[in-house]
Amino acid sequence: MPAANSRFVEMLSFGTPPLVPAAAVAQCGADHGLGTLEMLQALIADKALSKDQACSIWGNSIGIAYVDPLASLISDEALEKIPVEIAAKTRAIPLYVLDGVVTVAMAEPENPDLVRRIGHIVGGPVSPVFSLPCEITDAIAVHYSTEKGIEDCLNEFAKSNTLLSGNLSGEDLQRLAESTGVIQIVEAVIHFALRERATDIHVEPQEERTRIRFRVDGFLREVLTFSKQLHPAITSRIKILADLNISENRLPQDGRIVLPLGTNKANFRISVIPSQFGEKIVVRVLNITGKKDPLTIDKIMMSQTMLRPFRRLVQSPNGIIFVTGPTGSGKTTTLYAVLQELNNSGLNISTIEDPVEIQLAGVNQTQTKSEIGLDFAAMLRALLRQDPDVILLGEIRDAETAKIATEAALTGHLVLATLHTNSAPQAVVRLMEMGVAPYMVAPSVVGVLSQRLAARICEKCKEAYFPPRDVLQRYFDDDGLVDVPFYRGRGCPYCRNTGYRGRVAFHELVLITEEIRALISNGRSVQEIVVAARKVGYRPLRYDGLKKVLLGLTTIEQIDENSSFEWAV
Repeated sequence: MPAANSRFVEMLSFGTPPLVPAAAVAQCGADHGLGTLEMLQALIADKALSKDQACSIWGNSIGIAYVDPLASLISDEALEKIPVEIAAKTRAIPLYVLDGVVTVAMAEPENPDLVRRIGHIVGGPVSPVFSLPCEITDAIAVHYSTEKGIEDCLNEFAKSNTLLSGNLSGEDLQRLAESTGVIQIVEAVIHFALRERATDIHVEPQEERTRIRFRVDGFLREVLTFSKQLHPAITSRIKILADLNISENRLPQDGRIVLPLGTNKANFRISVIPSQFGEKIVVRVLNITGKKDPLTIDKIMMSQTMLRPFRRLVQSPNGIIFVTGPTGSGKTTTLYAVLQELNNSGLNISTIEDPVEIQLAGVNQTQTKSEIGLDFAAMLRALLRQDPDVILLGEIRDAETAKIATEAALTGHLVLATLHTNSAPQAVVRLMEMGVAPYMVAPSVVGVLSQRLAARICEKCKEAYFPPRDVLQRYFDDDGLVDVPFYRGRGCPYCRNTGYRGRVAFHELVLITEEIRALISNGRSVQEIVVAARKVGYRPLRYDGLKKVLLGLTTIEQIDENSSFEWAV
């Protein structure tokens, strides 16, 4: 056995205390083969060790750091150094270039001959780091994916398959959907979407062709179009992955896909609806399990004037805290950040979601199943008998759920929930419109946060400019108006020439005071609630948006895009 392998087994089996007994290491080697990398992956797959433990021990045994390429920022400059064919053959992917040195993630970084050959390929010095083979394989599939690669797969499949020209039976569709060509096409689309940071994949049949669009940073962008003949095969493959009925094309269907990605899993939500020219599919990219550095309240880019009171708010022992906004505005992500803040062994935290978007360690998460009667209201009633301290409701959709939630808040539970309203002050009125009595709403709600997402200016091509005076007058009072710089992105390869990369959130926060409770109890209007909220620091979404424009985080055009803002300052 090579020295590094011996040190690895020794560190596993003979530490104090041993991480894995020697007999278990030997059995794992016998079951899965004697290669160290294979044994390493098998130990992780068998959950004998966590990935971080196993990779850290192996890295220490060979004296080389471990890096997860799927959780790393990989630069296009680095990818150009090694062709995809060589990357796949050598099980190596370049990560970034710093001072002329290319950092390369390798399955065998301790192999000096291989490091030397890669150095010749990149034309300079190489700094090797260690990654698992499965992570490198999937990272290559994601980061080397291109629109042209998908088009090549589509064209090759169309030329080689005769079934596409006739009427397809259910068996034909099943056979096509499970063929290598269709599998490769769907995987290529998903990998490219992950590379482009897409939040949604739209597969849309048109009269003569089908188009695929990605939503990136809030914008829909057409990626490619292909022959309408391929559409049934592609949609059937996605439906099979989501465990949906491929022979049903008259009714909407919803499902979920979980795909392996390295040692983690990528999660997707699937929505299928019939349209004029065939079934339209939208794939929502949810999350990748096992990713480090979960989102916290500090990282949701809330202004400090709101962050401090909001942090005090979520420490309330009871009451309802709402996060409001339209679909796709990041409400659930914010609530997950709150749970990360609250999560400790002294609290029983439970969630009711549809679907469970991110798995949180230490949190009891339940997904609703309306087809068997397990809706939000039924699950919430059952959950109240589970001695909860904190309850997260994915959404309050009906009067029954709203009434049970307010009762839970009044009986000593902290309830976190989302609600669809245009502004924070409207949330309490919305509850009453749903049928909850004012005398229950007033004491149960403790605060409402409303938010929107806007595209963030690309940091690589950001530039300052001075807008015309008439533009400033649209957003600011004339009194004391001075010329101030705004910012925009010129467009560059890093942001795909859009000028934007990433998202930034705008927030508004209403703290429910005794004066506001009295207004709610008396059924007063939203306008009167706004006046009372301003006395304790409330500012509308537009105010926070303009602050982030002046900070250079987003553009003034994004304020106009979010036209549902409450415009009165």
